[in-house]
Amino acid sequence: MKLFAFLSFLALPLAFAASSDGKEKLTSLAASGNGVIKLNDEIFDLLTAPSRDWSASIQFTALDKRRRCAPCKEFEPSWNAVAKAWTTVPAAQRDHHFFATLDFDDAPGVFQKLNLASAPVVWVYGAARGPYQTGKTQPLKYDFSNGFEAGPLALHLSNHTPVPIPYKAPIDWARWMTVISGLLGFALTIRFIAPVLQSRWTWAIITICTSLTMTGGYMFTRIRGAPYTGADGSWIAGGYQNQFGQEVQVVALIYGTLAFSVVMLTMIVPYQSSPARQRLQIYLWSGVLMLVFSVLVTLFRVKNRGYPFRLLL
Repeated sequence: MKLFAFLSFLALPLAFAASSDGKEKLTSLAASGNGVIKLNDEIFDLLTAPSRDWSASIQFTALDKRRRCAPCKEFEPSWNAVAKAWTTVPAAQRDHHFFATLDFDDAPGVFQKLNLASAPVVWVYGAARGPYQTGKTQPLKYDFSNGFEAGPLALHLSNHTPVPIPYKAPIDWARWMTVISGLLGFALTIRFIAPVLQSRWTWAIITICTSLTMTGGYMFTRIRGAPYTGADGSWIAGGYQNQFGQEVQVVALIYGTLAFSVVMLTMIVPYQSSPARQRLQIYLWSGVLMLVFSVLVTLFRVKNRGYPFRLLL
């Protein structure tokens, strides 16, 4: 037993030397791969060695065109962006965590050994010893429920790295160009329609249309969720407490026509210079007023059966 302990003690420096050489190799591969180590069987065994004092995030993918893995190609840019962000971390922390990619065609045996039947997959291997030792022997799997975006990935992996990953989303130039174009278009529109918006007649028409719509019962139908028409296609709902959506349009049109007739008779006709034209317009707008009001009374009689009065119709 003493001899075994003595031999184990002598082997420790050799183990530490091997571990140091392995870390140097991994650091060199990460630097040459822009933060991502490209794995094969040998490098994978080195990266996940039981004596490692580093942690690793590994992407298992299948990027060859023959594999037709669309999710793999979609996720690849996000993975590379997060790995590149990790390269900006000081070496004292950076060299304790590595990002790696293992393509199926480079190491199919690893996929079989790990029983991986789909891609992409991200596993995080914690450090087996050293200052960042996690005490977990099994890798942790990343949940793609948040999608393939780089932001959620960096946030999740930061829970397993010595320091948070300093990832910042790139500027979305397309979005900014859309916003700027929209603002310029809005400014030009305002420039050309400003005279219309500044006209009192524009706001008068808007106010009148709004008043007629509300008077016609628009809010009544909205609050009660009334249908546009009846199940049988009718647009008049019987009773005082019922109304269809189409009734709002008809009633608003009737009220608007009646009001316009009164305005013509009181504000336009009296200022006609020709007596014949003035007389003709009096007959015309008086007839319109009587006829449209008769339609309103008829509508009221249809809606509320038993109403005894009528006018013309």
